[in-house]
Amino acid sequence: MMMSASERILHFFGRPLVRCFYCVQSVGIECLPKGGFLLLPNHISWVDAIVLQLACPRPIRYIIDREFYDKPFLRPFLRIVRCIPIEPSHSRSAIRAASGQIAAGEIVCLFPEGQLERAGTLLRLRRGYELIAHHANAPVVPVWLDRLWGSIFSFQGGKFFRKWPKEIPYSVTVAFGKPLGAEAADIATVREELLKLGEFCYSRRRNLDRHLAEACVRGLKRRPFATAMIDGIDQSKLSRAKLLGAAAALARLLRKQCRDPRVAIVLPAGKGAVVTNLAVTLAGKVPVDLNFTMGRSANESACQRAELRTAISATQFMERLKDFPWPERILKLDELIPRMKAQIVFWSLMSILLPTPLLTRLLQIPKKGGHEEALLLFTSGSSGEPKGVGLSHRNIVGNVSQFRELLDAKKDDAILAALPFFHSFGSTVTLWYPLIEGVRIVTFPNPLEVAKNAALIEKYKLTLLLATPTFLRGYLRKVEPHQLRSLRLVITGAEKLPLDLAKSFEDRFKQKVFEGYGLTETSPVVSVNLPEPTPTKPGEQVQPSSRLGSVGKMAPGIAAEIREPESDRKLSLHETGMLWLRGPNIFEGYLRDRERTAEVLRNGWFKTGDIGRFDDDGFLYIEGRLSRFSKIGGEMVPHEAIEQKIIDLLELSGRDERAIAVVGVTDETKGEALLLLSVVDVDLAALRKKLHEAGVPNLWIPKRVQRVESIPILASGKLDLKKCNQLAKGN
Repeated sequence: MMMSASERILHFFGRPLVRCFYCVQSVGIECLPKGGFLLLPNHISWVDAIVLQLACPRPIRYIIDREFYDKPFLRPFLRIVRCIPIEPSHSRSAIRAASGQIAAGEIVCLFPEGQLERAGTLLRLRRGYELIAHHANAPVVPVWLDRLWGSIFSFQGGKFFRKWPKEIPYSVTVAFGKPLGAEAADIATVREELLKLGEFCYSRRRNLDRHLAEACVRGLKRRPFATAMIDGIDQSKLSRAKLLGAAAALARLLRKQCRDPRVAIVLPAGKGAVVTNLAVTLAGKVPVDLNFTMGRSANESACQRAELRTAISATQFMERLKDFPWPERILKLDELIPRMKAQIVFWSLMSILLPTPLLTRLLQIPKKGGHEEALLLFTSGSSGEPKGVGLSHRNIVGNVSQFRELLDAKKDDAILAALPFFHSFGSTVTLWYPLIEGVRIVTFPNPLEVAKNAALIEKYKLTLLLATPTFLRGYLRKVEPHQLRSLRLVITGAEKLPLDLAKSFEDRFKQKVFEGYGLTETSPVVSVNLPEPTPTKPGEQVQPSSRLGSVGKMAPGIAAEIREPESDRKLSLHETGMLWLRGPNIFEGYLRDRERTAEVLRNGWFKTGDIGRFDDDGFLYIEGRLSRFSKIGGEMVPHEAIEQKIIDLLELSGRDERAIAVVGVTDETKGEALLLLSVVDVDLAALRKKLHEAGVPNLWIPKRVQRVESIPILASGKLDLKKCNQLAKGN
């Protein structure tokens, strides 16, 4: 562990120089073993080794590719710090050299991904480190380098070096994990530990404690004259300054006239809903976008539990809601806004002229939001009574930050905001994300009116379409291919993407459909597939960003565990089981429901209720919702897999509406049996024969078929399991 004289000189002059550009905070140094060990970091930028050495109190011996080791301008320095060159075809000598260094008490570092990350997400871990660990019988220490994605030496923005540094010195956190024994440090375990360290670092980021209103003000203050939104109904435009001015004026009114901590918003996606949500947040109150499609009893329950006494809506929209349980006080935008023209002009000017700190002080926005409730959403109630999900400022600001790193939006990107804001996907991705990140949106109140949505995409050259698979089906019949030509990204969520739909959409529109995954309780984005990066030179092998059948790679800052569904026994990430998540985007708990909160939140970990697994590259596969499995003869039988098989065999994929649904019903002999709900006539005997011939196990074959007029779905596009079960029981 002794340094040579030349190495000491290099460290003496090099460390102060590097500290001028990087401010490195080390966490977990006390975890480092005293003797030799193998260090395994993630690989984000060209300066990872330098930053890691700054964070570590002892010298590190890096295993480096022979191609770089032999470069004339690098080799003298690499020899001084005793790097170990390795060639893929002759790796034994490098393994012996690394083992020898570890035996001598040195720290040897290998980047297990083998290459720089091009999308900011952890790549496949290569097995070479296992050979070294076993050969040296040495402890393995995972380490995470945080915030280097975005530095000029990373590939963020699709390029190395050619970008301005965000700050000087650039703040970086390096977190060392607990040592793992050589036998325990398999690929799944090391990936899991790296993700946990990544979540630990991400959750420590100070910007996550910002108040949601401050984050929105900062976003809208950038380029104040740029268009923030276009209303797809009347084609009216709002600049960022005018949007902020209108919301600030309404916020001042709400502070005076409404003392309740929560305010109900009953509006479809449009300029009124955007202004109102922002205004309620600027007023220091909690917006509660109510699902006006849920029915009277569900909304009565929501209003009662959330103690909502004031609602904001509009006269024209109220006339369409014949049986809505309105709170005792209703503020109508069409009456308020015309009387506030002078205030809107004043606050629009203030938003242009005043610096952000002074403007936030005038608007009385708290400096921190943290764990305080920022908004309240009610779940779609797909499997029972809707639950109130309280999302904190950290949850929303954190998830917007995570989605930003995944999406890496371009300056000319524009989103179709047709998803309802009472749905978590619509709320975070098409409302708060654009406000904070300055992405233009075009709103439309109904995602089912696909012809009108497509006309807006064509007219305004929108680039991002976010939808559910149910909403996407309508595009196949009612939209011409040229109308979607401007799109660069189509993402679906909320329900499983059928492979036949993805293929049909790509065939017709020459647009791939990328599936994501999220839950209201996760704010909602957890993972998403993304387009493959463009090769920088002919024949270059690109890093995979999507994988058919998966829901993509997880967003940065989220840790995962797979556990046995019934016993909660921990499994490998590569095994199939219950998915548990931890991160800054995980909700704070269900509203006034300690029992159900305790069921799903344990020591910071959230039980998703979904059965999943990860592959070697880190892609997440969701096998199905636990509520969409039946336990028959001791075996877990997945409803969605059976539905897809039946759709293929009966050629039902071309229909606009959902044609079938499989539900579990009580059975005296097996405990549970499968029932097929169908909108078309199905010959059960013929279907049984086809399923047998396709190799489907007997337990997976529906026992009965029940003809129904339609398959119940929710406004979000999800299957309404509650009503499906009622149909199955004859209610």
